[in-house]
Amino acid sequence: MAYEIPVTQARAELADLINRVVYGGERVVVTRHGKPLVALVSAVDLEQLEALQEPADEPVISAVSRVREVAPAAREQQRFGIAAEHRGPGAS
Repeated sequence: MAYEIPVTQARAELADLINRVVYGGERVVVTRHGKPLVALVSAVDLEQLEALQEPADEPVISAVSRVREVAPAAREQQRFGIAAEHRGPGAS
C-alpha cells in the first residue's frame, strides 16, 4: 500500500518523501482534494514499469508477420457462390 499525502503537505516535506521512497522502499501518492494526482516511486520501480510496457508490441508484430494469404479452394468458391478472387497487391 502506498503512503498518501496532500500536495500542500508534500511541498513542505519533499526531501523527506524522497528519502522514504529511495531508502525506505515506499511509494508515495500525492493527492489533491483527496484524489490521486501523482506518485513518487524509486528509479528501480520506474524501470520495472517501463520494462512491462516495452514488449507489448513485439508479439503482435511477430504474429502479423507470420500471416500469409491462402487462396480459397475452387470447391469453397463454388460452395459459397464466390465469383471473384482477391489476389493481393502485386499479383497479376
